[in-house]
Amino acid sequence: MNTVARPRDMLSAATLSVDWVLLVTALTLIGLGIVMVSSASLHLAGSGGPFHYLSKHMIALTLGMSAALLTLQIPSNWWKQGSTWLYFLGLILLIVVLVPGLGKTVNGATRWVALGPFNLQTSEFMKLFMIFYMAGYLVRRQVEVAHTVWGVVKPLLLLSLAVILLMAQPDFGTTVVLLATALGLLFLGGAPLWQFGLLLLLAIVGGAALVVTSPYRLERVTSFLNPWADPLDSGYQLSQALIAFGRGEWTGVGLGNGIQKQFYLPEAHTDFIMAVIGEEFGLVGTLTVIALFSVLVWRAFSIGAAAESLQRRFAAYVSYGIGLWIGLQAFINVGVNVGLLPTKGLTLPFISYGSNSMIISCVAVAVLLRIHWENRTGNEGPGGMPWRV
Repeated sequence: MNTVARPRDMLSAATLSVDWVLLVTALTLIGLGIVMVSSASLHLAGSGGPFHYLSKHMIALTLGMSAALLTLQIPSNWWKQGSTWLYFLGLILLIVVLVPGLGKTVNGATRWVALGPFNLQTSEFMKLFMIFYMAGYLVRRQVEVAHTVWGVVKPLLLLSLAVILLMAQPDFGTTVVLLATALGLLFLGGAPLWQFGLLLLLAIVGGAALVVTSPYRLERVTSFLNPWADPLDSGYQLSQALIAFGRGEWTGVGLGNGIQKQFYLPEAHTDFIMAVIGEEFGLVGTLTVIALFSVLVWRAFSIGAAAESLQRRFAAYVSYGIGLWIGLQAFINVGVNVGLLPTKGLTLPFISYGSNSMIISCVAVAVLLRIHWENRTGNEGPGGMPWRV
């Protein structure tokens, strides 16, 4: 006898196909970001008054959520088919930034293209495009990657074009994240351990060479090793961040009661927002943020493992790549704030003020949610997400 699915049953099945742990974790980080951007920027009254930066942050979040809703309707196979073209689109966007008259320079770095009231930071989009490209390559060249040196070197040669363009901006932090994510994907894709180790060694040597040959990068490294040697100049930013963490102690001084953000700590609402969290919420707040990012990365890898068990290798590598990227960027940002790593201009995903970072982070989570939904339902066609049942 034929049975007709009841609307309640259909809704229940659709609800179960959503990764609620991932969604709630991402929304919690976003909500914390709204609160902390407001707390860290109220004293920086711009043209829009004390809520100038918060208003722009909310606009970026609205754009990010809209882009995420659209992304949820795009099958992962579509990203697979266009992965190479998206990578070349990313290269074109990186070139546009360097065109005189189009690129916008701030603090000696040319990383943005002015689009009316907004600034487009093309390197943020390149992170996701690179993951799509690497995932597609690993699917197409699985045997070659696992058994030949050339199979591992080929994608890195193409990736070197992006590295050159990023260093021309210059954007050393994004370069590190991009290379580390690509190497991680090659390792997960079956590259022999000795080849992976050699590539990692070459990357470390290359990074060290860039530091030694660049006076301002060398100064950052030396000041990071001992910020108190020159706390009023080269070590100023890190020493102020450490003071913020010290004032926070176990539970913090309370939301809005932080002092370091008030003209002492530079970039308190962007790169050093973790120091503000440490001061106002203490060690408990800091560990909570780290735990939330750990859960997000765990869910990304779990979704990837589920996709791989279903022979959906492209979706698996995309999930792994997003987990590596967000995990690495969060680790670097927190490491910089606590003095574990040299100062780098990288935002804390979902939390820091930064329109482009917020938009692409929302899109990345939407890609993960879509892959999880496809894993659960087996539906790889367009549309069909739970709210469209």
